[in-house]
Amino acid sequence: MALRVALVGGPMYDGLYEVFEPGEVEVVVHADHPTLNRSVAELLAAGERIDVLCTHSKYAPSQASWLTPLDGFVGSGVLDGLAPAAVDLCRFKGSLLCVPRNIDVRVLWVRGDRVERAPLTWAELVESSTVVGFPGRESGLFGMFYELVRSSGGRIFDEADQPTMRSPEAVDAVATLVALAKRAPADLPDWHYDQVDAALIDGRVDAAAAWPGGYAGIRSSGFYDDLDVHPCPAGPAGRFSYAGCHAFAIPRACGDVAGALSLVSRLVSPEAAAVDARSGSVPANVAAFAAVEPLDATDERRLAITRETIAGAMITYPPLARFPEVEDAGWSAINQALRGDLSPEACVDVVQHAAEAALAPAG
Repeated sequence: MALRVALVGGPMYDGLYEVFEPGEVEVVVHADHPTLNRSVAELLAAGERIDVLCTHSKYAPSQASWLTPLDGFVGSGVLDGLAPAAVDLCRFKGSLLCVPRNIDVRVLWVRGDRVERAPLTWAELVESSTVVGFPGRESGLFGMFYELVRSSGGRIFDEADQPTMRSPEAVDAVATLVALAKRAPADLPDWHYDQVDAALIDGRVDAAAAWPGGYAGIRSSGFYDDLDVHPCPAGPAGRFSYAGCHAFAIPRACGDVAGALSLVSRLVSPEAAAVDARSGSVPANVAAFAAVEPLDATDERRLAITRETIAGAMITYPPLARFPEVEDAGWSAINQALRGDLSPEACVDVVQHAAEAALAPAG
């Protein structure tokens, strides 16, 4: 019986799926992550069988009621080879809900033939004439908002995981995104991750922060020799990179747990992780990432910046079962601000109200 799998799709993910053997899997979903989440929710609610699911450390808590806790199922030989911090991110209320595939943090690519001095801070970037590309929608946009708030010294959740979106730092973060969007291509509010990479490769923008899995496309572009790589800009409180782990989970609706466990173990093995690493991704498998040899001086700098960012600048959201609702409300409101339909002040009010409603105790 073929395993029914739901896969996240895109240039930074699809290379790994070449390890599937003929007839081994039936792909029931293959889509970007927001679409994947919606499709999986519909399938599982309808009683459909899914054996292995691509998920993310920030989304797994919202899927906890569907997922099989993996403690005692996944062998120590598999987990011991993975970065402990990545494994910890995949836990919710003490249970391992998924097994990390890779760690995502971004680096800033700048056209050195267009930009004389790369901006080191968000303030320098806004004050410059540099045209920067960034996701104008969904999780990428909300993630940049999160980075900006934290780099200004603010927070979007307090110690009790209650929303604190209504703050001067949040208003300034939205205003910064609006200012950057005004000098970017007019269709930026429609961009997802792949469109940002394409805009950089096609020369439509002077700079863009890209995820590790986008490196293969960047390196093969005609502009690669003109690109310099830098850490993402910093703010008064420091430099932060919104991050997390793409991962594999086994739904409770799985029809072949042994087969699913075997597949997941193979998908995070050193051999599979090496496939991801060759595309530029940062595998959670420590040995596979340590074995990556830089292709040139630019790649060497990319890897160094990536390792430094993982070590000291990663930020993640608190594990919230209803986080996707907060994220959806957040990016939708910020997207309206990018389009000129909401002021930054009104935008953060909308996000705060939506977050309060999503996280309010039931009843």
